[in-house]
Amino acid sequence: MRIDLISKEYPPAIYGGAGVHVAELVRVLRKHIEVQVRCFGDDRNETDTKAYGHAPSFNESNAALQTMATDLEMVSDVAGADLVHSHTWYANFAGQIASKLHGIPHLITAHSLEPLRPWKEEQLGGGYRLSSWIERSAYEGATRIIAVSDGMRKDILRAYPQLDPQKVTVVHNGIDLTAFQSADDPDLVRSLGVNPDQRSVVFVGRITQQKGLPYLLKAARALPKDVQLVLCAGAPDTKEIQTLVTDLVEELKKERDNVVWIERHLSREELIAVLSAASVFACPSIYEPLGIVNLEAMACSIPVVATATGGIPEVVSHGETGLLVPIEQLQDGSGKPLDEGKFVGDFADALNEMLENPRISDFGKAGRKRVEDHFSWDAVAQDTIRVYSEAIAAYK
Repeated sequence: MRIDLISKEYPPAIYGGAGVHVAELVRVLRKHIEVQVRCFGDDRNETDTKAYGHAPSFNESNAALQTMATDLEMVSDVAGADLVHSHTWYANFAGQIASKLHGIPHLITAHSLEPLRPWKEEQLGGGYRLSSWIERSAYEGATRIIAVSDGMRKDILRAYPQLDPQKVTVVHNGIDLTAFQSADDPDLVRSLGVNPDQRSVVFVGRITQQKGLPYLLKAARALPKDVQLVLCAGAPDTKEIQTLVTDLVEELKKERDNVVWIERHLSREELIAVLSAASVFACPSIYEPLGIVNLEAMACSIPVVATATGGIPEVVSHGETGLLVPIEQLQDGSGKPLDEGKFVGDFADALNEMLENPRISDFGKAGRKRVEDHFSWDAVAQDTIRVYSEAIAAYK
């Protein structure tokens, strides 16, 4: 069985959860089957991996058109594959065209959905309308779709009710349990501006509306004064949200002198050191298909306080590995809280409840056990290979 896996992100160019997923999945899949990786960007020095770019004539084009042009560069090379597997809308177009050209099944892993990120139209205009069309068309034509959580599966069927529910299956994300585990490295933590001897609440994520960082910054006003707020946050979607976050951070710094904002992308070693030194991991997302960052924190034995939305409740066990914060959300696709003040207040209360819990270390230990029992990449790879076989059989 030869699988051609298409992704915009691939090491070393990873900036989000989809890229982490692809990198880890490929690593384990290659122990069992042949996998040809086709990704965006600069050449990779890795066997069975090829990177692509768009033709120079598209240099001044809309970014969505550049994506489509890059996808088309890949399609001919997919000849000979038994199945093409695409990740995110950036790769869905290549998967869809390759499927039709070569007469092979197309499998999609859904990491996010364009209809549930309507704010992108303000940012991208016609580019968002193109990405939405690509995603919808690809999903309608795909042989099988993998959702990374049951919550994500429900979102897919709600966003695209014309799909046959039988072709949408759940395979959870995983975590590299060898790489992600608690590691005491106080010197490295100090080099990043964090005091490992003080309590801390840590956030890791891109600065986007869906990650909910502004809500955390407002909730942080209620944290005990001795608790550091550590923000591993960069890659803003828009100038507007960058400005909003910057303003909120500056306001918070007027009230407390232990706000640490790390804007650059951390190496895995640095991230693990920061997570391992944390008291609580905070995930205030308003849209999260699963939330690999929560798995990473739990693998480092850190309790999680997170929004009860999307696939997060399938990862964080309330009262056992952390606390889930309820949210009533607008049904316009934005996911924004109906009552922002209540959500912010509830999130602050949950953070403080966890920080003051005398059994806080037990939550961290339970989180590590949960990821060991349910979210290993070996299990994810075996489930994915099963779906490959089903898709190939269905296509024939």
